[in-house]
Amino acid sequence: MEKSAVQEKPHSIDVDMLIVGAGITGLYQLYCARQAGFRAIVVEAGEGIGGTWFWNRYPEARFDSESYTYAYLFSKELFEDWRWTEHFAGQPEIERYLNHVADRFELRQHVRLATRVTSAVFDEKTGTYIVKTSDGNTYITRYLVAATGVLSVPFFPSVPGREDFTGESYHTGLWPAKAVDFKGKRVAVVGTGSSGIQVIPAIADEVASLTVYQRSPNWCTPLNNRPITIEEQEELRANYQTIKQKLDTSISGFLHEPHDRASTDDNRQERIAFFEKLWASPGFSKMTANYTDFFTNPDLRKEFSDFLAGKIRSIVTNPATADKLIPKDHTYAQKRPPYATGFYEAFNKSNVSLVSLDETPMLRVTQTGIETAAGLEEFDIIVWATGFDFARALHSMGIRGRNGVALEEAWKDGPSTFLGIQAAGFPNLFFPGGPHGAAANNPRYNGDQIDFIMELLRHMREHGYTVVEPTQDAEDEWSNMINSLATYTPFSPEHSYFFGSNIPGKPRKFLLNPAGRGMLFQVMAKSRESKFDTFIMSAATTLAVSA
Repeated sequence: MEKSAVQEKPHSIDVDMLIVGAGITGLYQLYCARQAGFRAIVVEAGEGIGGTWFWNRYPEARFDSESYTYAYLFSKELFEDWRWTEHFAGQPEIERYLNHVADRFELRQHVRLATRVTSAVFDEKTGTYIVKTSDGNTYITRYLVAATGVLSVPFFPSVPGREDFTGESYHTGLWPAKAVDFKGKRVAVVGTGSSGIQVIPAIADEVASLTVYQRSPNWCTPLNNRPITIEEQEELRANYQTIKQKLDTSISGFLHEPHDRASTDDNRQERIAFFEKLWASPGFSKMTANYTDFFTNPDLRKEFSDFLAGKIRSIVTNPATADKLIPKDHTYAQKRPPYATGFYEAFNKSNVSLVSLDETPMLRVTQTGIETAAGLEEFDIIVWATGFDFARALHSMGIRGRNGVALEEAWKDGPSTFLGIQAAGFPNLFFPGGPHGAAANNPRYNGDQIDFIMELLRHMREHGYTVVEPTQDAEDEWSNMINSLATYTPFSPEHSYFFGSNIPGKPRKFLLNPAGRGMLFQVMAKSRESKFDTFIMSAATTLAVSA
């Protein structure tokens, strides 16, 4: 196992910036920081580079954003040289890409692998964080950037006996590097969210039996993936500047052309014909290229959901199974819709069955299987496709700000941030891609946040400042906007993990920015124009001493 590019004995290390996480956000932050002359290091819990795309190795794990819209845009040469093989790349290709970036831009030597942050405490005298890591090192860092994202701490439901199972047990977010042998096995998959709908059709043909346990159905639509042709490769290479310009300004961060008509401009027959086009379109275009009133018109979303219900019934041959797969408690987009290939078709296979946990509650996991109200079913393998706890990665680092206040305590009623990058009372802590982050294409939004962070840090360096945090007014205004705008979105507090509804007992606060990049661009521009008066900047009273 390669722990780091440079093996070191435990000691104190003085850096300008410590970045936690070597995923797509952490690598970009490292690149930007070193380009700007900051001494920056990444610590990464995994044994390899990739973040989400290192841990999520389950069968059929892949992008549901187009590969070339998810990829980095900071280098024309990188964009032109890397050849994506599919419009929606699979996990192995994504992991290779991120490792290629780490090597091409000489970032790997600044990454410490298999290293977790165990505590991070702000020293008010020196204006630095004292960060302890699992390898015994202590980092004294001016800036702490938690690029851990919101998909890094797997969530397991509180089911009695889960750890008693003596067969093989896996979480899609903690998948082993060695391929799991499903051939001829009795398998349970718990969950039909974004990972469940990918893994179910991927393994259905090789297992002896597959029982899917569904807490609540979601509206799944086709990913419509396909290989990128040579001609398309050349077109992408030739249009880097155009693609970059569109992605840099798109509110959603996608290339999908927004529809120019409202649903009221068409009659029902015309709307159904348009829905058919959306069904055949790629990925997120079902939302981003829908009618202009899609997010504000519940009647339109109900009509589109009825159309999707008809599609499900036409695909799934067993009417009772089809009915279980159709959501009754929310319309399309009230929960983040997953995109897959062959999900509904998998339930037509004789070895695949569906258990609705609303109708047949799960009672416990035993040594040999899963017991529901209908009885015990024995399995060789259980796959937990049960999602993530959004803010847990930040809380697990033991972050403490001014006066020793823990971030977890400060956010006990839900996150409060400015721009989704900082929180008052936690100077010099940044968390791009974290709470109040993207309700848009993640790498584009997270990149916007990092670019802004770097502008702020350069401004501070030019003016002799070393400590920064948002004003309480700026944080309150941003957080109130987030919570207010959330009431106008289709997302449901009862059903969407955007509100933390997948975690029992979690406060129902909206965890993303529902306005996408539009509001982010506006508030960032206003802060720049005011010379960053939305922040409190100062110089530390005592300089940190290098070890």
